[in-house]
Amino acid sequence: MGLDHERAESCPSPLACMDRTSNDTNLSLSTPAGLKYRLYLGLALAVGSSIFIGSSFILKKKGLLRLATKGALRAGQGGHSYLKEWLWWAGLLSMGLGEAANFAAYAFAPATLVTPLGALSVLISAILSSRFLNERLNIHGKLGCVLSILGSTVMVIHAPEEEEVTSLDEMEIKLQDPVFVAFAVLLTAVALTLIFIVAPRRGQTNILIYVLICSFIGAFSVSSVKGLGIAIKEMLERKPVYRCPLVYVLLGILVLSVSTQINYLNKALDVFNTSLVTPIYYVCFTTTVVTCSIILFKEWSSMDLDNITGTLSGFCTIIIGIFLLHAFKNTDITWSQLMSTIAKEPSSPQHEYETSHTLLESLEDPAVVFEEDNILFTQ
Repeated sequence: MGLDHERAESCPSPLACMDRTSNDTNLSLSTPAGLKYRLYLGLALAVGSSIFIGSSFILKKKGLLRLATKGALRAGQGGHSYLKEWLWWAGLLSMGLGEAANFAAYAFAPATLVTPLGALSVLISAILSSRFLNERLNIHGKLGCVLSILGSTVMVIHAPEEEEVTSLDEMEIKLQDPVFVAFAVLLTAVALTLIFIVAPRRGQTNILIYVLICSFIGAFSVSSVKGLGIAIKEMLERKPVYRCPLVYVLLGILVLSVSTQINYLNKALDVFNTSLVTPIYYVCFTTTVVTCSIILFKEWSSMDLDNITGTLSGFCTIIIGIFLLHAFKNTDITWSQLMSTIAKEPSSPQHEYETSHTLLESLEDPAVVFEEDNILFTQ
């Protein structure tokens, strides 16, 4: 009886017990051990997201290629026959799972920490495309993938801590910041210009057009995901989230931005090489999201010079890796050829090479030919 009485006094109602349990959980997550748990959980979700997203590129491309062999109107030409292809739907499902994991990762870790891990999708997509799509990945591309992974690791190590946003009211205040509003207006204006003016003219010949549209719109999707993650947390705390207009605004922005990204990403995959679309999209998307996070969540305000230098160095390493992957895509160099070039031949006296090389060098040198002609005619 005494024990039951103590329980009744400590928990007068089931709702109070649930609220107390929720508060205890929030306090435990605020401890250093809880923060580490949140960080590792966010990293695990980000890695899983990269695996699903990297695979989705291959499935979608495979479906688009099957449609092209059937003579259907291609997505790059405005066709939507890919909606009848099950491989494309499998790719969409894989991307949906990846985006869901990414959605959850942003709720547990800073955006500047989660976004660089998207480089794993570059590596996965490049490897799978060389295996299943017969797209060559030369040694430069492989080195570029490795550099992208190393740069992402450096960015993770030096990742900043974002300002904690615990409620939709705080999120609304941040969204009304004049600097972020100016950034959002500029980004929207550039995206609309690319969609309605530049893309119809040069979208089929310039890979950056479709990719930049996806990247610029992606900044809004990430911000919406962060806000909706806060809304889900408040909903689990039994707060009247449905009364807040910001939730519906963020949800509408998320649906619009994701649908736009899917449309133009399909066009980019249909027209250009997958091993090029994926890394370039990663660099542009990461740059836009990191910039948006810096402006919106003030993530770099608490960073020291060492962490800023490390973050920038990691991102520059990723860009170099992407450059190697893109700039030398048509260079057919294998590892065996590189090793044979590096290997030194046995040294020989200089006069042994004169008979085989001096004549050709002389013929290629106009000065030598002119001198020999003068000697011939003077004699």
